[in-house]
Amino acid sequence: MLKKLITMTAVLCMCVAVLAGCGQKSSNASDDSLNKVKKAGVLAVGMHDDYPPMEFRDENDKRIGFEVDLANEIGEKMGVKIKFVSNAWDGIFLALNAKKYDVIMSTVSITDERKKKMLFSDPIVYGGNAVYVKSNNTSVKNEKDFPGKIIGCEAGSTGQDVLTKISGIKEVKKYSSTPDAFLDLKNDRIAAIVTDPMVGDYYSSKEKGKYKKLKTTLTKEPIGAAFRKNDKALRDAFQKAFNKLKKDGTLSKLSQKWFGYNIYSE
Repeated sequence: MLKKLITMTAVLCMCVAVLAGCGQKSSNASDDSLNKVKKAGVLAVGMHDDYPPMEFRDENDKRIGFEVDLANEIGEKMGVKIKFVSNAWDGIFLALNAKKYDVIMSTVSITDERKKKMLFSDPIVYGGNAVYVKSNNTSVKNEKDFPGKIIGCEAGSTGQDVLTKISGIKEVKKYSSTPDAFLDLKNDRIAAIVTDPMVGDYYSSKEKGKYKKLKTTLTKEPIGAAFRKNDKALRDAFQKAFNKLKKDGTLSKLSQKWFGYNIYSE
């Protein structure tokens, strides 16, 4: 009887192991994100192309920028073409889940809240929320001087989240594009702008002497590529390609081209 019981127990354990293995295979098989991209030969990249030097349009309406070049290099490593899809920032995550594109490469900050809903690559660069004012401004030295003033930021950005937590601000003015925010700063319609440092530095360099970056930094944030929650195979292939670009020095060249220094040397 004991022998039979042992045999039955062993058989039951084997069945459980087999079923578990089948379940694992089924789960993995359900992620066909990479296969779909490979079959189509195209990786669709969602982008709000109004955020220089990361992604923007030149005077001929050609899409250029650090992440534009990076996406093309990633596509080459993955053996697929890149199709850019423009989308307004305030709807960029909804469009990803609606499968308008496969990945977002648009200076997306990696936050704990966003990680609940999406998968992310490792950080591509580090951004955050720096503060820019006109060069002749002496009334705003840090965020403690925000109360009673109008402060600008991009709508739906982490900058907006940070500003809403600072009490006393007269108005958090939200913009659909960063150039509009800098135009209002230039014309004294707002006292300061909160934006990623590489973006603010770009505008400061384009109009030398007009703007300055304050020493205070509200946050430092990793920026990565965002994928649908279940598209792990595609995310992993993207990450593999990114790692190769970092190793072969391509990322350093792109950094030097768009930021003026090598952010990957640290």
